[in-house]
Amino acid sequence: MFKSVFAATAALFTSAGAALAGPYVNVETNAGWTGADYTGATTDVHLGYEGALGEKGSYYVQGGIAVVSPDSGDTDTVPSGKAGLGFALTDALGAYGEVSFQGSCDDDIDRGYGGKVGVKYNF
Repeated sequence: MFKSVFAATAALFTSAGAALAGPYVNVETNAGWTGADYTGATTDVHLGYEGALGEKGSYYVQGGIAVVSPDSGDTDTVPSGKAGLGFALTDALGAYGEVSFQGSCDDDIDRGYGGKVGVKYNF
């Protein structure tokens, strides 16, 4: 089933035109290593919505599933999501922030939360 989701998403991205505000699909894989030891990967399959906040800001919110694939364990599919804001501070400097969560289907495992903030300077 997941192969067909990935194939459909790839087809959408290869046929997409200019970026527009509104709904989108985001598929993202994050993999990890400790030294040369592969520890696993998590693939998010999300449906989202993005738009403008005034003339200098933007937002997005997305949610769906995360396929968690540790190197030495069973693959699990859990709910996940992200939301973020971005603002132009000057013509060259912007600031952004994101909050995220990843759930668990096991009541004995706590839900994970994350956050990031940053600035980006364009030359």
